[in-house]
Amino acid sequence: MSDILERLSEVLAERRHAAADSSYVAALHHKGLNKILEKVGEEATETILAAKDAERGVDAERQAVVAETADLWFHSLVMLSHLDIEHQAVLDELARRFGTSGLDEKAARTPSP
Repeated sequence: MSDILERLSEVLAERRHAAADSSYVAALHHKGLNKILEKVGEEATETILAAKDAERGVDAERQAVVAETADLWFHSLVMLSHLDIEHQAVLDELARRFGTSGLDEKAARTPSP
C-alpha cells in the first residue's frame, strides 16, 4: 500500500505547480483550496451514499463503495499536497494511535478553542 501512496505522492508533487491545462490535479491546484475541499466533501458524500446502498447490496454496490472511497482518498491526498503536508504524517498519526483505545485517544485530545 505504501508503494502506491509513494507513487501517488510523487505524481501529485509534480502536478502541483504544472500548467492548469496539463492534468486534472494541476487544474484543481490552480482553482485553489476551496475547490479541492469541495471535491473532498463531494467524494465523502458519495462514499456515504454508496455505503448505505452496499449495506444490503450485492457485489456491484460493494464495488461502488471501493470506487468512491478511492476517490475520497485521492482527493484527500490532493488536499494534503496542496497544503504541503506529506501523506506520511497521516500514516504516522495512525501508527501513533494504533493500540490505543479510540475512546482513550479521543479523551486525550485537547479541546479546540
